[in-house]
Amino acid sequence: MSTGWPPVSMAAISLLQVILVMLGGPLLLGLMRKVRCRVEGRVGPPIRQPLLDLRKLARRERTRPEHTSWVFPLAPVVLVATTLVVAAIAPLLATDPAFGWSADLFAVVFLLLLGSVSLALGALDTGTAFGGMGASRAMTIGALAEPALLVAILALSVPSHSSNLPTIITRSLAHPAWLATPQRVLALVAFVIVIIAESGRLPVDNPTTHLELTMIHEAMILEYAGPDLALVKLAESMRLVVLFTLLADLFLPWGIATSPGPSHLAVALVATAGKVAVLGTAVAVFEVTVAKLRLFRVPELLAGAFVLAILAVLSALVAP
Repeated sequence: MSTGWPPVSMAAISLLQVILVMLGGPLLLGLMRKVRCRVEGRVGPPIRQPLLDLRKLARRERTRPEHTSWVFPLAPVVLVATTLVVAAIAPLLATDPAFGWSADLFAVVFLLLLGSVSLALGALDTGTAFGGMGASRAMTIGALAEPALLVAILALSVPSHSSNLPTIITRSLAHPAWLATPQRVLALVAFVIVIIAESGRLPVDNPTTHLELTMIHEAMILEYAGPDLALVKLAESMRLVVLFTLLADLFLPWGIATSPGPSHLAVALVATAGKVAVLGTAVAVFEVTVAKLRLFRVPELLAGAFVLAILAVLSALVAP
């Protein structure tokens, strides 16, 4: 599936993707907060505020619960590491990053799930009621969201005859008619629902809530502080920008670099940043218009996403 990229250029692309994801994640959160505040009639913090918050947390003293084991401090590291691996191997800016052959949909979903499980184990390791409650809720959501994500991308792999993400994008660009098929629309809806659930956005979870009994993600990280909390916040923002970028590249792949050269890469950078910014703005506006679902309604929403993904696969299998 090589497109002629020299090995050095492929390694540089992966390094650039990692750097941009690390910087773009907090900036994306800042943009979404700014848009949401503007829609609500408030000025809101500057877009760079999440970066400033991360710097402040990194400078604070690291504190940990007294009776936790090695699982608690390891969880944020695993969460960041798995996200960085996905950012390095996934086709975010170009169709041929370093180790792009390993960017299989099963591998990517496994890495994302591994990070989620590690954070849940860290929450359970604290032995607190809220940590256990948040971990239980997160794993309930993950048990439904991850299969829906896997099946949604699987629907895209059927016409491409490959589960490799760069190959799926390359063949989609070669066959533009595929992008308007029913299975793509069904998979798109399922993918969007999964992203909202995975990132803890409304209506599945409220990232700004202070009500302990309604928390999901925030309940798992109540005991983290200082650099550990900075790692968790950074990883969550990176996961959001990676998922948004994969959504944009898989369903609207125009602009991604398919040939070596600085000009192609510059176009890809601008196109990807624009698509991710539009997606972030749309999600922020959507959050203002909806209320958080009751917890027992969330599995129904994710089950609906899984059914849509199954229908997308069946539609792809029977399509001529």
